[in-house]
Amino acid sequence: MCGRFSLTTELDQLIERFQIEQMSIDDYVPRYNIAPSQQIPAVIKADGGNRLGTLRWGLIPFWAKDASISNKLINARSETAHEKASFKHALKRRRCLLLSDGFYEWKREDNRKVPMHIQVKRGEPFAMAGLWEKWKSGNEAVYTCTILTTGANELMENIHTRMPVILKKEMEDLWLDSDVNDVTILENVMQPFPSKEMNAYEVSTLVNSPTNDEPECIVPIEEI
Repeated sequence: MCGRFSLTTELDQLIERFQIEQMSIDDYVPRYNIAPSQQIPAVIKADGGNRLGTLRWGLIPFWAKDASISNKLINARSETAHEKASFKHALKRRRCLLLSDGFYEWKREDNRKVPMHIQVKRGEPFAMAGLWEKWKSGNEAVYTCTILTTGANELMENIHTRMPVILKKEMEDLWLDSDVNDVTILENVMQPFPSKEMNAYEVSTLVNSPTNDEPECIVPIEEI
């Protein structure tokens, strides 16, 4: 699964890296310990271009009667998303890029869980494959999202059995294209990212609590 991540890359770098043409974020700040239920930076395709905004992490399907379902839908298994009522409509029409430069997972060692920070190319920003939905409660519209997960690659196998779907750069435009809805094509995109392009290191248990959102969260333990 993926239940915590970071995004500390400067906004101008994100705009260039993800070819942002429209933006609805005016209070962007570096985040070191992003948690479910929070607003997270996301890219969708709008009017033919990439738009950067925020979505609340924890999907509420359009048909849901109660928003509390979002607590259970922070992740979606890529292998079965096309079959599940909560995800299958969004998989075909409402895909997004969820921006990150590192995610956390806890490695079990003896009787303790060791927090690890996992990066792509030593900290470069990347896009996790996401799904989004618009849910209405009365006159209020709530925009939410979930992170797709896949099986662990060689690097992640020693840490956890699952990992987020990290999109290869050349696949990001296809992922955002709502005209592409062939499940076979999408499944080919949702494969484990190459482990040789990733790295992982232990960090402080500060990250265990989502109330801690500070630079120390991403510092390698040996440097503390």
